[in-house]
Amino acid sequence: MTALTSAELRRFQKSLRQLRTELATELARLTGSLDEVRVARDGTQDDEHDPEGPTLTMEWSRLSGVQQEFADKLARVDQALERVDIGTYGFCTRRGEAIGRERLEAQPATEFCIDCAREREAERRR
Repeated sequence: MTALTSAELRRFQKSLRQLRTELATELARLTGSLDEVRVARDGTQDDEHDPEGPTLTMEWSRLSGVQQEFADKLARVDQALERVDIGTYGFCTRRGEAIGRERLEAQPATEFCIDCAREREAERRR
């Protein structure tokens, strides 16, 4: 594996910026949905006895989880863009080795080579 060419780096940077825009848009939409649920929960609506669907509390919990997931993804994209700016994008932050292009295509915000990613996953499972 070798370092990315400047053309590849620009392509990944463009892809990351586009992904960032999409994630920020979705995060804003989710925040709006959470605000709506918050208003409904704080109001006088009593959905705890509605057998037809999720309660406002359940919906709040679901949306909060999804919102956090998008916020985490957005943070990873921002970190990847920062690595582009400082010249370390495409290199594993753990070992310093070049990350395979195929991995970057699949996970453009990744900071780990496939071996380190597998090791981290195995450590989490313990």
